[in-house]
Amino acid sequence: MARSHMTAPTLILSNARALPPVSRLIVLLAQTVLTWDLRRHGRRALRDLDPHLLRDIGLSEQSAAEEGAKAFWRA
Repeated sequence: MARSHMTAPTLILSNARALPPVSRLIVLLAQTVLTWDLRRHGRRALRDLDPHLLRDIGLSEQSAAEEGAKAFWRA
């Protein structure tokens, strides 16, 4: 399944304050893991793009390589 965009999703809870502390912690952890996964996939895809596609999106090969080399937990 292809992702249409690589922005980190936000979970909107109308009763977020009503959740017990452990549940809030689990939701936060799930959001963090999902953000890391999106970064990992996005950076891998960027790293694998052909030079002509990088030019199409306005990136140099070096900047794409630098972004692709970042660890998933780094913003």
